[in-house]
Parts: sequence; structure tokens; C-alpha cells
Amino acid sequence: MGKFPENFLWGGAVAANQCEGAYLEDGKGLSVQDVLPRGIRGERTKEPTKDNMKLVGIDFYHRYEEDIRLFAEMGFKVFRTSIAWSRIFPKGDEEVPNEAGLVFYDRLFDECRKYGMEPLVTISHYETPLYLAEHYNGWTNRKLIAFYERYVRVIFERYKGKVKYWLTFNEINSILHAPFMSGGIGTPKEELTEQALYQAVHHELVASALAVKIGHGIMPEAKIGCMILSMPTYPLTPSPDDVIQVMEDEHKNYFFGDVHARGKYPGYMKRYFREHGIEIAMEPGDEEILKNTVDFVSFSYYMSCCGSADESGEKGNGNLLGGVSNPTLQASDWGWQIDPKGLRYVLNMFWDRWQKPLFIVENGLGAADKLVEDGSGSFTVEDDYRIQYLHDHLVQVGEALLDGVEVMGYTSWGCIDVVSASTAELKKRYGYIYVDRNDDGTGTLNRYKKKSFYWYKDVIASNGECLQ
Repeated sequence: MGKFPENFLWGGAVAANQCEGAYLEDGKGLSVQDVLPRGIRGERTKEPTKDNMKLVGIDFYHRYEEDIRLFAEMGFKVFRTSIAWSRIFPKGDEEVPNEAGLVFYDRLFDECRKYGMEPLVTISHYETPLYLAEHYNGWTNRKLIAFYERYVRVIFERYKGKVKYWLTFNEINSILHAPFMSGGIGTPKEELTEQALYQAVHHELVASALAVKIGHGIMPEAKIGCMILSMPTYPLTPSPDDVIQVMEDEHKNYFFGDVHARGKYPGYMKRYFREHGIEIAMEPGDEEILKNTVDFVSFSYYMSCCGSADESGEKGNGNLLGGVSNPTLQASDWGWQIDPKGLRYVLNMFWDRWQKPLFIVENGLGAADKLVEDGSGSFTVEDDYRIQYLHDHLVQVGEALLDGVEVMGYTSWGCIDVVSASTAELKKRYGYIYVDRNDDGTGTLNRYKKKSFYWYKDVIASNGECLQ
């Protein structure tokens, strides 16, 4: 296994909407997450409901100092979190930002830097202000580019010198599969046309490139990246039909990275648009804006799947992209197939394609952890299954390093237990730190170190050498 670079950014990741809570405190407006009490596949509600676990989350808004201290104890070099857009602009289209929201993130980033921890900040992480969804139909409306531009100018000016690493949109390609959660698009999925959906994609891509341009102007030392949901697809059989089907499936995800890293629309998408009657409305200057390419490409990786030209194959459970079950792999408690070698594969594919530094900003195992006494009067979780999962994936990162891939860092998902994005449950836990809160809302919110806490601390302290 290859050695990790001396400046490798070890850490963990969360999202504001899954951990902060305090959904109406200090002037915050509602986001799309506040009306999604059942997660990605659930129905939205007209108003926030008490059974929405995200309204309280893990109360990170009030407990961030304790949590950052625990991350520092593990040795985090970087902490990935997001800014809740509706804390800064409660509706999203205001002229003047909400100062109380800005102050909260001042304090959070200062706390990170107190421990020598770099914040890695996602600008828009599945939390479009609800007002923009209801009054503009989200990213289908070009006006959102200007609202997003105002938002990024405010936070770049405010946090320059505090935040070096930025991501423009979380899992930007997920808009194809979860248009309301990812893009604030209120049109029912069965009524949403590909024309409207890909026009929304164009607006996001322009906004993302504009953020890169603005960010480099305000913060010349900053590194600004895109973020892609990666789920490699293998042909189910050697049939050329399956191989071509997989190529076309992968194109829909590569497309987002191609535009971000190469600065223009690829030919295969132009063909897709022609053959499906899609005409992207571009305004003068859009193509020039898209040339502002990212400094690095970040991505999530949890699982792989298979693809087949035969649509009768058994569909797999898992992350948004779906796919066909791989008969050679085992799965997690939630049906996500476990494939450590797929991470090496993704790293090589992305590096060969874009020649941009890569950052693994989500990877982890969701499981139903059990809190037990540790023999000293305290409590812990014996999560050897999580340690094994993370170990096996990090070994494959080491293999990719030997392959010559440039990897900036690794932030495992849900470094402290958070509310799941896919199911809105807390019993689906990812963290090194157990949070005492249950899906019925009960619990003390006390934090407990799991066995994996000490394992990851050793991994960071040894810069990955203990993985050998």
C-alpha cells in the first residue's frame, strides 16, 4: 500500500441540515429539508412537522464547541461542514444578509482554527431556501444564479482568511434523481420534463463556475472544488450491449465533472440533448463563465452497482443512483453493497479523466449501533464492522496512491452521528461519536466515543501507516 502524503487532509464530514438543528433560531429561514421528514424518497409536507428529526438534528448549533474538541482529539486536519443558505439569506432573495447567521459561522470556523483544523465548506448542501423553491421553482429559474452569486460574495468576503477550501454544490449530479432536495424544484417528478431539469442543471453549472471565478478574485489563496456523487457502474455481463449501457449511464455523471474540470459541455451530452429534443437556453457569456474550472474534484463514495441493457434485472438498494445488484458483493444493513476496490477504481477513473487533485469527502458505513457499558462506568459502541469497512476502503486509497493518483484528503461521512439524508433516521449511524438521540425524539443528546474513535485517531496519528 502506498504512503499517504505528509500534508494529507484527514478529517470528517457533516452537513448543516443534518446536524445543526435550531431550524428557526437567530433569524434562520426554512429550507427544503425542513419539509422532508422522511428523507430523499419521502413526501414533502406543507410545513415543518414535529417528526422531522432534522429540526433538532444533534443540536450541533449549540454544542459545536464540544464536538469540535472531540474532532481535535482524534487529530482532524480538516472538518467538512456546510453553511445553511437560509441562515444567511432566510428567503434567499434578500438584498441584505442575516448578521446573526454570519456570526454563527464566524464562531464555528474560529473554533476549528483554534485547533489548527481547516474548515472545508460546502456552499449549498441540499438546503435550498424553501422560499426559492416555492416562489421560483428552484434552479429551474435563472434568477437563482444571481441569488447564489450574492450569497457566495457575502460568505467569501466574510470568511476569507478563515476558510481555504470550498465546495460549490453537494453531489451536484443528484439533481437528476432528487430534484426537490438537490435543486429546490417543486414540480412533481412525474411532471418534470428533461428540458426543465437540464435547464436547471445548466443554471447550477453556471452558478458553480461563477463561484469559482468570484472566489479566486476575493481569495487568491483559496481552493474551490466541485462535489460529485460517485457510484461506479460495472457491466453485469461481458455483453457489448451491457458495456454500452454502462457507458451511457456513466456519461450522465461524468458530464458534471467534465463541465467543472474542462470548462465546456462534452460531445456525448450534446448528442443526448439533440436526440431527446432538449435545447439548453444559454445567455451570452455563459460559455465564457463555464471556462472557470475548479481547482480540485471532490466526491462521495459509498457503494458500486451494475448496469445492464436488460431492464428486468434485480434493482439494488442504495444511494440515489440505483442500478442493478452485483451478485459478487455483500451489503450493509440498509442494502448498500460494500465494494472497497470500487474506491480505487473511481480514483483512477477520475484522475485519468480530469488530471485534477481528488478529495474523498464522503465515505462511511451506516449501521444500527448499540450503546454498551465499557467497564469503567461509561458507554461506548463496539463498532468493529465500521472499522473494517473504513480500513478496507483506506487501503484501496493507498493502492490508488501507488497508481499515481493525486489524493488531497479523506473526510469520512458523519464523523459524529447525524440524521440520515436518505431516510431521515438517526438509527442509521455513521459516526465515531455516538449521539444519544432516538428516532422518536427521546434521548439526552450526550456524546460517547465509539471504538472507531480511537482507531481513527491512530490512523491519523500514523498518517495511515497503521493500515498496513
